[in-house]
Amino acid sequence: MSVLKPPGAVIYPAAERNKPHILECLKKYVKGRQGEGSTLSLVEVGAGTGQHAAHFAPEFPHVIYQPTEFEPKLIESINAFRAHLQLPNLKDAAVLDVTQPADTWLNGSLSSNSLDYVLSINMVHISPWVCTKGLFEGASYLLKPNGYLFMYGPFAVDGNITPESNVNFDRSLRTQNAEWGLRDITRQLVPLAARLGLKLANTHDLPANNKFLAWLKHNED
Repeated sequence: MSVLKPPGAVIYPAAERNKPHILECLKKYVKGRQGEGSTLSLVEVGAGTGQHAAHFAPEFPHVIYQPTEFEPKLIESINAFRAHLQLPNLKDAAVLDVTQPADTWLNGSLSSNSLDYVLSINMVHISPWVCTKGLFEGASYLLKPNGYLFMYGPFAVDGNITPESNVNFDRSLRTQNAEWGLRDITRQLVPLAARLGLKLANTHDLPANNKFLAWLKHNED
């Protein structure tokens, strides 16, 4: 099957492979339309080339999908997909520095407790820890009670990395940049999330030794 590649878009083979598996996980959590005209909201942090946004947004027409990215060249790719698809629920890509306070994201247009979902794919292991911290802080501030932060990628668990290919991958990342590397779910992410009112609701094991994590924001009632 040919791969959709609009003019100006970039294609990552890994994104093509993982997007159907991530979609199946999203379908377990993203709610259906609750009433006539009702919509939900999702911000993707680090949307990369836009391949995921282009694959997910058509499946959830009642979800306003906002892709964001830090790299300008990738912004162009995301918008190339958007221009080709012409979906009313897929918004123009926005520049986002996840290390900045959440009340400044998207030029301060997002209010506290306003989002249903935040999604981050393959970001936390190839960025400094401050980015992971910013992602959780942003989700804590922006998500509605009972909203979800979704994460996908390779992770360590309780000090262990498996299989050997992920051990080698982690070593390679840290060689490239000492601030990169697989994050530990139990030792790093769960304690960080707990301080910010989020808890790990479910972990899904996916192909290529990756995981899909669903973090739930506590109901404030």
